[in-house]
Amino acid sequence: MTDTSLEKFNDLDSYSPKKLRTLRNNLNNRLAHFAGHGDKAKELKPSHKLYGLDQNQCEELLKQVRAQLAQL
Repeated sequence: MTDTSLEKFNDLDSYSPKKLRTLRNNLNNRLAHFAGHGDKAKELKPSHKLYGLDQNQCEELLKQVRAQLAQL
């Protein structure tokens, strides 16, 4: 997908610690799914927060979330 999929996460600094941890867990689960299924990974529903993100975008977002959690 495009980088616009990541734009909805531009406000990570306003996320609560709980919301950041939940997002981190969702990203870890999504990356595990990509690792297990490769190109046949299930597409998420449009209502899912991570909808539209590919594996590389999930990895990049996970780095940002970890950095944000480290600052807390």
